[in-house]
Amino acid sequence: MAVAKEIPFTPTRDQIAAVSSAIPHLAEAATVLTDWLRDEDLIWPFVGLRRLYEGQGTYDEAEAWCKQCLEITISRLGENHPDVATSLNNLATLYRSQGRYHQAEPLYMQALEMKKKLLGEEHLDVALSLNNLAEIHSSMGRYHDAKPLFVQALKIQKQLLGENHISVALILNNLAELYRSMGRYHDAEPLYVQALEMKKKLLGEEHLDVALSLNNLGSLYHNQGRYHDAKPLFVQALKIQKQLLGENHTSVALSLNNLAGLYSTQGKYDHAEPLFIQALEMRKQLLGQDHPDVAISLNNLALLYHCQGRYHEAEPLFVEALEIAEKKLGSNHPNTVTFRKNLANLRDLKREQGTE
Repeated sequence: MAVAKEIPFTPTRDQIAAVSSAIPHLAEAATVLTDWLRDEDLIWPFVGLRRLYEGQGTYDEAEAWCKQCLEITISRLGENHPDVATSLNNLATLYRSQGRYHQAEPLYMQALEMKKKLLGEEHLDVALSLNNLAEIHSSMGRYHDAKPLFVQALKIQKQLLGENHISVALILNNLAELYRSMGRYHDAEPLYVQALEMKKKLLGEEHLDVALSLNNLGSLYHNQGRYHDAKPLFVQALKIQKQLLGENHTSVALSLNNLAGLYSTQGKYDHAEPLFIQALEMRKQLLGQDHPDVAISLNNLALLYHCQGRYHEAEPLFVEALEIAEKKLGSNHPNTVTFRKNLANLRDLKREQGTE
């Protein structure tokens, strides 16, 4: 149990290696030895296994442990228990990682209501659930539903933890991400900067959460046309992620995609194309062929080909991106609308040029 509790949400290569010998023992504790576990330790072997497998992109294994955790927790502790709410939240978070937003949302809502009932409105676990539900709303393009949840979660955390805590930094970052998605760049920037500085101070310069903030602030600068400010942040984030996670990880794919997007915007297509392709192949391998992040990579590569006049290469990528988005996100999601517009623009241009 002590080992399981030390496994972080996104384990690095070194952390995975350090606990790899414990995996069969955790599996034994979660299957054969559950009767010997105290109630307060019941979920921990499952949580540890889920974090290890999800951190490596082995989602099927992670999902099996999440479901088993929920089942045994309900069986032992009853329907209304904080650990049941935690188990629901963990399964929902796994679904969110896989782009299964419509499956994640009701689980997050159920976990939130259960925590409010069992723990009260002003509790850190309630703040966590508010943040998670806000994130899923944001991922689904429901920005106005997300904002009050982020604000409420931030208020609870500041009240209980103070202004200078890593959990506060994480929600500041998430709220900034929401504002960036809404095009409210001037509202987003001070929150990004504040979150980044807090993370560096609390976690050190070489940490995955710092890399995430570097990526996000870089994306904001990219959106604002501040390319020379964005590039060093993307490069630094990529360096940290490769160092801690290895070459083949979803976070590395995100940084590659961001850096490629910057090069593409600057017209440096020869620099952008191999990075877009690398990010796309990595996401397909790690997330599956129909993940929303794969759709983003397909769209980005198609836009690159469009800009180069390589219309016949761009069109099938736009089509594939749109099909994934409509299936996973729905017809009215902002990404789906963007992909549809990009495909229509390409086809209009081909008609004008008589190249259909």
